[in-house]
Amino acid sequence: MSPEAQNLSARLARQIEASGPISVAEFMRVSNEVYYGSGDPLGAQGDFITAPEISQMFGELIGLWLTDLWIRSGSRTDCKYIELGPGRGTLAADALRSMKQFNLEPESWFVETSAPLREIQSAKVERSNFCSTIDEIPDDGPLLIVANEFFDALPVRQLVSTHAGWRERVVVRDRGNKFLATPGLQAMDAHVPAEFRNAPSPSIYETCPDASTIMYELAGRLAHQGGAILVIDYGYVLPGLGSSLQAVKGHQFADPFENPGTQDLTAHVNFVELANLARMRGLRVSGPAEQGQWLSALGIEARMASLAAGSPECAEELKSARDRLVEPSEMGSLFKVLAVTHPDWPTPEGFATSV
Repeated sequence: MSPEAQNLSARLARQIEASGPISVAEFMRVSNEVYYGSGDPLGAQGDFITAPEISQMFGELIGLWLTDLWIRSGSRTDCKYIELGPGRGTLAADALRSMKQFNLEPESWFVETSAPLREIQSAKVERSNFCSTIDEIPDDGPLLIVANEFFDALPVRQLVSTHAGWRERVVVRDRGNKFLATPGLQAMDAHVPAEFRNAPSPSIYETCPDASTIMYELAGRLAHQGGAILVIDYGYVLPGLGSSLQAVKGHQFADPFENPGTQDLTAHVNFVELANLARMRGLRVSGPAEQGQWLSALGIEARMASLAAGSPECAEELKSARDRLVEPSEMGSLFKVLAVTHPDWPTPEGFATSV
């Protein structure tokens, strides 16, 4: 356990002892801040792997998707490539390489708060620019925004039904000095949609205020500046009940409330909420589509064949990567793709079938 994580566990314990329970959302927020600020969590030696690290085909197809939109929108030279939470910069490097083939060479801006990851991204993508919040994104020129596995790491608020009504789920310390979640004291019935208020105990209703705020603000930027937002993440398209909060450590699921700051905490993304917020800004929404269907529509089979023809010894590895990205039993169905575009921009490709 890193010194930062040890300090966090002790700090949260003191805070709870002094001031009482903290919300699940706050616990998730501070845990991920320490976790992502401590180093590189990606890859076989880390805790999890993302689609860009599985195969270059993923980032390349995203780059071509953005290029197609750019060409059909008039090929403006002042576009900016924006990536939220770009990991190691692998997706950006692959996407920008694809764009360059068609003379699209936008400024690159990464929304990243982790110093260790910024260093890795700088080495992967030359002349990259960094900002800590979306407020620092350039306000001139169309924006080509990519958010791959970004929204899932934002803190979720959990409300739980009890025999006394709905309460916010909070984190306390038990007699063994372990962190655990339990219903709080404040009544929260008014914050639960009417269709769920009579759900039996202990049903859980989740929201993600940070995700809603970020999408609303980005959509406002797009309405003013033009461009597109591409969101790829695991999530759902119909509101429901149940906790989707999960922790991953060493590529295995773990207790989300154990050892804060040492494991990746995520929750499923509400794609309907994101889509509705974009529509409120007057933007066009395409999808969500399943990732596997979207990548297939963009031509991942042809790209795999092309790469295999150039490197026959990698054919099996390429096929395995393609399967992991596309097959329903892998990432193909769980992961969804949502596109948001300015109404004056062309209809994006890949969304003939939506969930």
